[in-house]
Amino acid sequence: MQRESQDEQEAVQKRTFTKWINSHLAKHKPPLEVNDLFEDIKDGVKLLALLEVLSGQRLPCEQGRQLKRIHWVSNIGTALKFLEGRKSVYRGSPIKLVNIHATDIADGRPSIVLGLIWTVILYFQIEELTSNLPALQALSNSNSSVESIASSETGSPPMKRKVVNKFQGNAKKALLRWVQCTAAKHHGIEVKDFGPSWRDGVAFQSVVHAIRPDLVDMEAVRRRSNRENLEEAFSLAENELGIPRLLDPEDVDVDKPDEKSIMTYVAQFLKHYPNPHHSETDGHCMCFCHPHFPLKSASVSSFTENNQIELKVFLDQLERDVLRAQGAEGNLTDKYQAFKSFRVQYEMKKKQTDPLLQPVHRDGKLSVDQALVKQAWDRVSARLLDWHIHLDKSLPGPLGVIGAWLHRAEMALREDIPIQHAHDETANVLHRKLEQHKVT
Repeated sequence: MQRESQDEQEAVQKRTFTKWINSHLAKHKPPLEVNDLFEDIKDGVKLLALLEVLSGQRLPCEQGRQLKRIHWVSNIGTALKFLEGRKSVYRGSPIKLVNIHATDIADGRPSIVLGLIWTVILYFQIEELTSNLPALQALSNSNSSVESIASSETGSPPMKRKVVNKFQGNAKKALLRWVQCTAAKHHGIEVKDFGPSWRDGVAFQSVVHAIRPDLVDMEAVRRRSNRENLEEAFSLAENELGIPRLLDPEDVDVDKPDEKSIMTYVAQFLKHYPNPHHSETDGHCMCFCHPHFPLKSASVSSFTENNQIELKVFLDQLERDVLRAQGAEGNLTDKYQAFKSFRVQYEMKKKQTDPLLQPVHRDGKLSVDQALVKQAWDRVSARLLDWHIHLDKSLPGPLGVIGAWLHRAEMALREDIPIQHAHDETANVLHRKLEQHKVT
């Protein structure tokens, strides 16, 4: 009986992961498609194509109709080496693949293939989409990493050698809290996991409703059967929201729905979630916002001790991550990409919290809590500026000189120039600064 359950979960994962892969390979030039995951991954060609689409980088690949096993192993080795060389954009920690070998993938070993694809999904989708949630920042510690550890455990089918991810726990909690606090709690739905809680389809419907309330009648949902709710939720998500249909009703309407498959599917909704909501986490509210949509409003009076703690946790972690990423090895392109990701994260959070830093006293002074947070923002800003200057100076040849010159120009433009009563004195100051910059 247990073996049948493992086989069923393996089959569901295989279908879900195949659909997820194909949703990305459709963007490849030329488009590619996986039909049988365990067979089509053996030569490593489509695996490398998937990583190219996800990373935006070109990877060396042995191709041709007469590829031999030695070429297969070479391609898969390239993919594994690429993954192990990647660092989390937000934590700077590398992916570590243990007991996932190129020969296992070339043999098409189901448990190892599924473990590898799950690691790719965790890193490129679930981490990427949950890393902007404050809940994840609070849950993470400075040593978090995506670390795949193959062991002899058999408690989590269908993996014969279980793939455990240190990072997965934090990402899973962040994703689950997002569901609980942006969709489920508004309809009195209890979502405790990524398994049985989703069987009746109501949780999926509530997530669709959170994005497009006009699409779902939650009262009607409660009267429908499991299969009807699941079918409608998956169809609405695909047709109205453009979310690839990775699951079918029969995959979920079972005693033990597969957790990894449901997490893979649900994480896609984060890209489409437009409105800020609040969640209760550890006794206080945390704001869950889609990374591309800033807070619409925030009152100064809401700047409580809890807000300050959340921001301090976020900023302290961000500063550590910036320092670690700045000192990490890698080519200049990767470093610029990492810098850009941190900069975007910084700007989004800054825009969300700026209203909270408006003076609360009549004399225009900040409160103690506000002043502490402002100092933390200034530290992170200075770190990012130093990193940017260092990267621009590292450009080859004359580009590095030009980068340094542009930064000096930006610094000059940021300087405060006191306006004199005699306008000609102010003009003279500006003229001297301009001439000084021309000389440098």
